[in-house]
Amino acid sequence: IHVEESGGGLVEAGGSRRLSCAASGSISRFNAMGWHRQAPGKQRELVARISSSTGTYYPDSAKGRFTISRDNTKNAVYLQMNSLKPEDTAVYYCAAEQGWHEFWGQGTQVNVTS
Repeated sequence: IHVEESGGGLVEAGGSRRLSCAASGSISRFNAMGWHRQAPGKQRELVARISSSTGTYYPDSAKGRFTISRDNTKNAVYLQMNSLKPEDTAVYYCAAEQGWHEFWGQGTQVNVTS
């Protein structure tokens, strides 16, 4: 299973960015998909998750600013990020969950300038 992120880049504080995650085959077979990020010197953290059984989840750091969505017809998951802050700078990873297994992409870098 191949997972690939795209859409990263440089954005000014207060701006928006949409990340995309494409997976090989149908994403409907995954019970959940999530977006995680890792900033330099910090642990990887979950920023959004979408599940067929439990819906969407956002930690406080992302709530109200980030929106995760999925399009099964395009086998894609998106992360819309608004009101970006310099502390949102990180490598963003997409993960597909299937049972106890997780499949990760290589990540896409987002840099938010002040």
